[in-house]
Formats: sequence, structure tokens, C-alpha cells
Amino acid sequence: MSNATLTALVVIHNEAAVLEDCLKRLDWVDELVVVLDKCTDESKSIAKRYNARLLEGSWEIEGPRRNTGIAFCRSDWILEVDADEWITPELAAEIRTTIQQPKYDVYNLKIANHIGGKLVTHGWGGGSFGKPGYIGLFRKGVKSWGMQRLHPHLTVTGSESTVDLENPVIHHIYADFSEMLQRLDRYTTLRAKDLVDANEVTSLGNAFRKFLSRFYKVYFRRSAYKEGVHGFMIAICAALYPLISIIKAHYEELPQSGKAQ
Repeated sequence: MSNATLTALVVIHNEAAVLEDCLKRLDWVDELVVVLDKCTDESKSIAKRYNARLLEGSWEIEGPRRNTGIAFCRSDWILEVDADEWITPELAAEIRTTIQQPKYDVYNLKIANHIGGKLVTHGWGGGSFGKPGYIGLFRKGVKSWGMQRLHPHLTVTGSESTVDLENPVIHHIYADFSEMLQRLDRYTTLRAKDLVDANEVTSLGNAFRKFLSRFYKVYFRRSAYKEGVHGFMIAICAALYPLISIIKAHYEELPQSGKAQ
């Protein structure tokens, strides 16, 4: 058995409202790193209370700030956690066991997504509105983020596990439907700018076809209908995302920089 070390990496911009609930569940790691991107709230003082190593800066694109955080970590392994995510004691124990006897360099973590206080199981994976899992546990040096403004592409150079860890990350993805709609507006603006930069702006007709196919895929094939109104909101936001992104790319003056929060 090895003596592998682990850093928990939390990259944030003004997350004081949820940060403490995240950090207090990471007291078992060897190192806690918090990247503070232009924070103007109490995030820094909260992170200090949990003896985090702090990295402060200003980044205009999501990928570079995450890559900078990864490079700042000192441990053999890195656990990437967002401020609205909780690591349970069961998952913590599973991660510890996994990195001491690793079979792979990269592991996927399952997510239990909550809207408000409701656990929502079905419908996730439809574009930018919730994911069922993510590559969250990895050896340092095998994962890097791309340059897209919204959900940057990942490059993984190590061996990837074909089986997720058993215990999920608890993700408080949206406080309510209002936050979901606000994020739809913000994400479509960023996506539109990425489309313009990559010269990938398609026709409105193609975007409308994507709207229809994505709603069908999320609501019916991914069984979002089983979640009632919560599932409908997941499906409609996932479907509207490509359509509104294309509309903005055609008709709006877009910002030159920005990232998802």
C-alpha cells in the first residue's frame, strides 16, 4: 500500500454563501487549495478559517484558472470540488482507499443533484444543465482544461477507470427555478461567444431542430418526466440552451471575455 497524498481543489468566484458547507466536509484531505478569482465577498476569510492554501488572481477564461489551480497543488492526487458540492464521509473513505491502491490514473465521480431540497435523479446529462458525473479524482499531471468559456474541454493523458466510484458527490445545483433560468441566460451568452470565435454559428433552423431533439432526449429518453415539474424544467432549459445560444450569436453584441459561475 502506498502513502499517496491528496489535495482538494476548490476554484471559486464569490461563493461565500455556500463555501463553508463545502470546506467543512474536506477536513480529511492532506491539503486544501482554494483559488480565489476576483472575489469581493467573504470567500477569502472563510477559506482561511479552514487553513486552505490560497491562490488569488484574475482570470477571464475558466480553463486557465482551473489549470493554474491544478499546478498549485502539491499532492500526488487531486480531488476537484465545486463550492456547491459536498463530499460525504462515505465518499471520502472510498477516495482514500482508491488512491492508496490505484488501478487507474483518473476516476469518475457520480453526482446526486439537488434542486432546492429535492433530490432529482432523472434527466441529467442534457448539455449544460446538470451532469450525472464528472472526472473529479486524478493523479496530478494527467488532466487539463481547454480554452472554451463554457464547460471547457478536458484532456486526459492517464488511464481512465471504466467504473465510477460508488458513493456520489452531493451537488446543490440550483437553489430554485429562478436560479436555473438566470444560469440559462448567462450560459447561452458564453456559449454564443464560443460559437462565434470558433466560426461554428449554424442556422436558426438547425438550432430549432436541436431544441426539439434535445427536449425529446432529456424528457423522454433520460426519463426527466419522472421528476414532475423539476424534470420539465431540466428538459426545457437543456433544449433552449443551443437555440438561444445560436440566436444570441446571430443577433447580439457579445462580451469579449467571461466564464461560467
